[in-house]
Amino acid sequence: MKAVVVEHYAPIDQIGLKEVAQPATGPGQIRVRVHAASIGFVDGLKVEGRYQTRDPLPFTPGAEFAGVVDDVAGDVMGLAAGMRVMGAARSGALAETIVVPASAVEIMPDGLSMEAAAAFRTNYLTALYALGERGSLRAGEQLLVLGAAGGTGIAAIQVGKLLGARVIAAASTEEKRNFAASFGADAVVDYTRTDWRDALKDLTGGHGADVIFDPVGGEVSVQAFRSIAWNGRHIVVGFAAGSIPALPFNLPLLKGGILVGVDAAQIARREPDAQARVMTQLSAWLNDGKLTPVVGQVFAFEDFRAAFRTMQTRAALGKMVVKIGA
Repeated sequence: MKAVVVEHYAPIDQIGLKEVAQPATGPGQIRVRVHAASIGFVDGLKVEGRYQTRDPLPFTPGAEFAGVVDDVAGDVMGLAAGMRVMGAARSGALAETIVVPASAVEIMPDGLSMEAAAAFRTNYLTALYALGERGSLRAGEQLLVLGAAGGTGIAAIQVGKLLGARVIAAASTEEKRNFAASFGADAVVDYTRTDWRDALKDLTGGHGADVIFDPVGGEVSVQAFRSIAWNGRHIVVGFAAGSIPALPFNLPLLKGGILVGVDAAQIARREPDAQARVMTQLSAWLNDGKLTPVVGQVFAFEDFRAAFRTMQTRAALGKMVVKIGA
């Protein structure tokens, strides 16, 4: 079978497609013929060996996937060959097949495309866990979403609206702001402008943001915290801008603000009950048609490098997806 193989940590242009042996299933496992896999910011860091943990070489990148079960271990119940599933693993999704524990997948709702299913789990788990479990976002509150046109940003907009918040989307270009508005943002702001905090103040009637969803980092994060409402919650999701900001400790004191960290990779291990609650709610929204995962650009398997480059240059609108199988 074909798979993207990282034999040494390097920029994505130095990574290629290889012919590798198809993996066999072991106890408790299933094999999925992958139809689509999505690319996230963490995937790009892992390929270059810049993530906080390193995958042992060689490895196949890609965590999220959707496809059809084609083999099931004898001790697995509830899944059978031919079922359409979506799931996530530590790595291995950018391949024609992947073997994962049966618990790593769920059956896809009827009518959901493979591409949308592959773009679902990590971004929406992050958004609802961050806003609902950690940020305690309440109906009627003001939610500021930084990096609003990216995969996690769009998910936060949709989830924020479902939780009843008024959502303000912050993004760097008009195209990105329009994209965010098209998925439910009530207002938009250009955080590249020197006076963007004044614009945010006007949009919130002087109140400030009750909750800030922040996958960006850099100086904009510090400026956003300066505009937080009293008792506001600033949720740190990532650092797409490339730099980790240093927050002066007098700001939480003056604002009564709370800085909250969210690492989706640790939720299942550290808070399995919270993950179960979040996934149950997300699945209900999916099945009720209240939530549709946003797919950005779809790339052919042989063009996987372009998907990474689009994501790494922050040109992405929504989640980047690689189409692998038919």
